[in-house]
Amino acid sequence: MKYSIDLKIPSSQAWLDAVMADFDAFLQDHADCERKASAMATSLIAKYPDRVKIIPDMIETAIEELEHFHQVFALMQRKGIPLNKEMKEDPYLKRLMPLTHGGTQESRFLSRMLLGSIVECRGCERFRMVSEAQADEELKKFYKTLWTSEAKHGNIFVALALEYFDEKTVYDRLHEMMEYEGEVIQSLPIAPALH
Repeated sequence: MKYSIDLKIPSSQAWLDAVMADFDAFLQDHADCERKASAMATSLIAKYPDRVKIIPDMIETAIEELEHFHQVFALMQRKGIPLNKEMKEDPYLKRLMPLTHGGTQESRFLSRMLLGSIVECRGCERFRMVSEAQADEELKKFYKTLWTSEAKHGNIFVALALEYFDEKTVYDRLHEMMEYEGEVIQSLPIAPALH
């Protein structure tokens, strides 16, 4: 059974060039994304306390994402880069969130779990690109560690969805959502941001 997912559209070289040209801004956005990822995992527990099988993994994911925030924050402090004064709206997530609306409570739960997987897998791909483009050995190693962690998180969400839904239902919906995510990623303006 396949837990990992393949992105339909790869991130562009133009995106990577924008990140490398303003890495301070990327770090600020990255810190915000880690905080949001931790909050998303805990919000799934709050929203679905009856889905007992997701709770241990969501607790672990929330803690790991908060640890990532701590690591990014420490890196930013060493470089004298402040956190953003306020977390900006994420245009990528804003465009993807409607995928989790409508339908039955069951279908919304499935879509929320799969959205978690998609976001983590896109983060994994982009952290890998950032790692490979780094000349700074500390940053190269740091982002390599992060992309392996994000890959694991992406797999967890699919594995948990398969605890509650049959394989065809999960992968048919995942395919639909991945097609849409590919359209979104191509249409977003290029910015030194994770999404």
